Amino acid sequence: ELRDIGGQGWLRQHEYVEKLNMHGILSASAGQEQLLTELLVTHAKIPVLIGELISVEIWKHKVFPVLCRLEDFKPRSTFPIYVVLHHEASVINLLETVFFYKEICESAEDSILDLIDYCHRKLTLLAARSTKAQAVTSAELRAEGLASPSSMQADPVPPQELQKQAEMMEFEISLKALSVLRFITDQVESLPLSALTRMLNTHNLPCLLVELVEHCPWSCWEAGKLKKFENGTWHVVPPEDQVKMTKLDGQVWLALLNLLLSPECQRKYRFDGFNKSQLLKLRAFLTDVLIDQLPNLVEMQRFLSYLAVTEPAPPKKDLILEQVPIIRDHILRKNSGKWEAIAKHQVKHAFSPTEEELKFQARRWAQTYSLDMMEALAPDKPRCRVCGVEASKRCSRCRNEWYCTRACQVQHWQKHKPACNLMA
Repeated sequence: ELRDIGGQGWLRQHEYVEKLNMHGILSASAGQEQLLTELLVTHAKIPVLIGELISVEIWKHKVFPVLCRLEDFKPRSTFPIYVVLHHEASVINLLETVFFYKEICESAEDSILDLIDYCHRKLTLLAARSTKAQAVTSAELRAEGLASPSSMQADPVPPQELQKQAEMMEFEISLKALSVLRFITDQVESLPLSALTRMLNTHNLPCLLVELVEHCPWSCWEAGKLKKFENGTWHVVPPEDQVKMTKLDGQVWLALLNLLLSPECQRKYRFDGFNKSQLLKLRAFLTDVLIDQLPNLVEMQRFLSYLAVTEPAPPKKDLILEQVPIIRDHILRKNSGKWEAIAKHQVKHAFSPTEEELKFQARRWAQTYSLDMMEALAPDKPRCRVCGVEASKRCSRCRNEWYCTRACQVQHWQKHKPACNLMA
C-alpha cells in the first residue's frame, strides 16, 4: 500500500533492496553477477522491483509535495524521508545492474510495459532539462550537502531542502533509466508483442533519443570549459578528450541502432514526414571520429542515407488486441483524492519517530550501509571532514567520519558528538 511507504515493514524491504544493490555492484565489478540474476529470476522478483519503482515515483510526485506543505510537520529528523526518496535511485540502480541479461528482461513479463513507460517519463524529463541549470544545481548541492546519517539529529534538513535534493536525484535516476531502456532494446526479439509497439509508436522513442543526441543534457559549457556528468559528478573535460564518446552517449546510440536497424522495428515504425526529418538530423552527428569509436554506426549511416532518398512503406497494422501497463494506473486509481490523507497518516506513523525509534533505526541503517561495503564501492579515498584532504584516521566510536589528523577530529567533535552518540 502507498500509505505504508516509510513504515517499519517498508524500511525492511528498503534494507533488502539496498543490500541487493550493493551486492550487485560488487558482483558486477568482479564479473560474478550470475548468482544474483538467477535468484531474481527464480523467485520472480523483477516484477516486484518494477512495482516498487513505480510506487515510490508516484509517492514522490503526489504525496511528497503535500507533505512539504503541511504547516504542522516539523520532524525531529528528515533522514527517514530522504530514505524514501533514495529508494527509487536504489531500485533503478539495481535494475540497471541486472537488465544486461536476457533472462532478466524476459522474467519481467507484462510488467516490462510499465518499465518502458517509466523510462519514457524519465527520458522526457531529461530532454526537457536545461544543461546549464543542471550544472548550477549540481554545484549548489555539493556546497549544501545531502542528508546523511550524520545529520539525523544535529541539524535536520528542512523539507524544502529535501525537494532540491530530490530534483538532483531525479537527474541521476533519469540517466539510469536511459541505461535500462538501452538494455531493453537489446532484447527486442524477446519482448511481448505490445512492448515494441509501445516503444516505437505510443512513445516514439527514436525521436526522443534524437532529442538527447541533439541537446546532450549530461554535458554543458561553463566559463569556456566543457563539463560532462560521469560517475555521479560534473567534471571538466580536457581539450584532447572533448570528442571522446561517453558511456551515456554510447547508450543513446546503441538504443537507436537497436530500434532502427531491427527488421521487426522497421516493419512497425511509422516513417512519416516528421519522424523521417527528425531521424535525418542524426547524419550531422555521425562524424568519422564518432564512427571510429563505435564502428556499428556505419550501418546507421547507410540506413539514414537510404531513408533520405526513399519513402518506406507504412507499417502493417497486424496487432488487434494490445496489452497496456497496469501497475501505475492501478495505484493512481486506488489512491486518487487521498494524497493529503496519506501524507497525514505518514507524518503520524512513519516520519515522526521517537528518540528511541530513531536510535533503533540508526543502528539498522549502520548495519545496512556497512562501512566495509561502502569503502569497497567508493571510487575515491576518504577525505577529512574538516579540511577535505586525504584522510587515514576514522572516529573509533561510530566509524562514520574521517579525519587527516587528531587536531581536525578535536575541532569537529562538538558538531559530530550528537550524531556519534546516536550511531555508536
